Amino acid sequence: MYLLGYDIGSSSIKASLIDAEKGTTLASSFYPKTEMAMIAIKPGWAEQHPEEWWKNLKQVTHEIMQTAGVNASDIKGIGISYQMHGLVLVDKNKNVLRPSIIWCDSRAVPYGEKAFEDIGGEKCLSHLLNSPGNFTAAKLKWVKENEPEVFRQIYKIMLPGDYIAMRLTDRICTTASGLSEGIFWDFSTNTLASFLMDYFGFNSDIIPDIVPTFSIQGELSRQAANELGLSPGIPVAYRAGDQPNNAFSLNVLNPGEIAATAGTSGVVYGVSQEVKYDPYSRVNTFAHVNHKEGQNRLGVLLCINGTGILNSWIRRNAGLADKSYSDLNQMASSIAPGSNGALVLPFGNGAERMLRNKDIGCHFGNLNFNLHNQAHMLRAVQEGIVFAFNYGIEIMKGIGISTSVIRAGKANMFLSPIFTSTLASITGATIELYNTDGSVGAARGAGVGVGLYRSFDEAFVGLNKVEVITPDDSLRTILHTTYQRWEQYLKSFI
Repeated sequence: MYLLGYDIGSSSIKASLIDAEKGTTLASSFYPKTEMAMIAIKPGWAEQHPEEWWKNLKQVTHEIMQTAGVNASDIKGIGISYQMHGLVLVDKNKNVLRPSIIWCDSRAVPYGEKAFEDIGGEKCLSHLLNSPGNFTAAKLKWVKENEPEVFRQIYKIMLPGDYIAMRLTDRICTTASGLSEGIFWDFSTNTLASFLMDYFGFNSDIIPDIVPTFSIQGELSRQAANELGLSPGIPVAYRAGDQPNNAFSLNVLNPGEIAATAGTSGVVYGVSQEVKYDPYSRVNTFAHVNHKEGQNRLGVLLCINGTGILNSWIRRNAGLADKSYSDLNQMASSIAPGSNGALVLPFGNGAERMLRNKDIGCHFGNLNFNLHNQAHMLRAVQEGIVFAFNYGIEIMKGIGISTSVIRAGKANMFLSPIFTSTLASITGATIELYNTDGSVGAARGAGVGVGLYRSFDEAFVGLNKVEVITPDDSLRTILHTTYQRWEQYLKSFI
């Protein structure tokens, strides 16, 4: 028996096929092999065509099925992880009305801020646990105000994962966890936030049917099966946003447990059972995958938009495109911690929630033409990303999220020894790296959803810890000094 998981990212679509009994990965790949393009008509905008996600999903499915060489009829469930906070709009014929406004698009900030002011901060935070900010609901308001013809044609709104589920099953539905990440969910009533819908002028009919995160949410249609080379009738049995799913992938389900990622964007995600929120909504709280009435499991999320994307940007634009990331890490390791005073603020990928939705851009500071070279910049980039993590972690501590242990998949920035050592040493946290990723986690989630696993513990057979990084006390003094200078540099822009 096998389980298939998809991770719908903004850079690529990843898929993994796992052996359900052993918990081992048979095949895993991603497509396209270069990053998917983002449409940015104006500064601060970021869109993608949902059809591109589907085309790339078909390609990667064919690839992993050919690699695995298994019978498609032996796949017992499909799970979906997806980039959070995106907006997909379809008409009555299930045709997409416009490109998706994705997570890092910041055009809706004024609409979310006005809603927060008009409704009242206390009501928003106590009911939604967040400001409407730049999330999906505010993006929909932007469409209503700026593209009224499009808005009038809307039959249903969806998150990116809901769209992929629709293409797989021909059924439109969503989850409470997904609605909470779009800031449509009222935690005080455990229902759709009718007061916010009324304020924005949205009819509740545009919200899809709500299904449990772990459940049979539809079955693979004959048309989709033909396009994917799979068997019709396979249950789609799990979907979650990429960060709740990443936490699930690492078996982070209970209060006090922490997960992190550092791909295009960076995230620290802690689970809490207490309904708490940051009064400035710099970190955000959503329903975790195992949240339910009577059992609070809330994911407190710190997001930094510009992490791995900065690392890839400097590789492309600093005459280093012919170098691998391993080569870049080796160059950076030739420079002592602190980067000889060079500083980088990695905030060049849209408005940052932890900076109160300000879009300050990326900045390179304290450069000396007689001291600094490419290697200094490479190290300063990684240190700047770590310092942004630490800045946000300090905010999380203020609402009771401790970070003594951080779990992450060994991927993206967590492949860099400089990044992991710097992060462990500046935060004082032990970092545990595992052999998993979002698509593997989505496959495990599908196993729970179809009932192959009777408990979460059963679902994590085969999850192995591959590396542990402990804080290096010898680095703490220089890193702390550099971080203080970095923080002062940041405050000059905010």
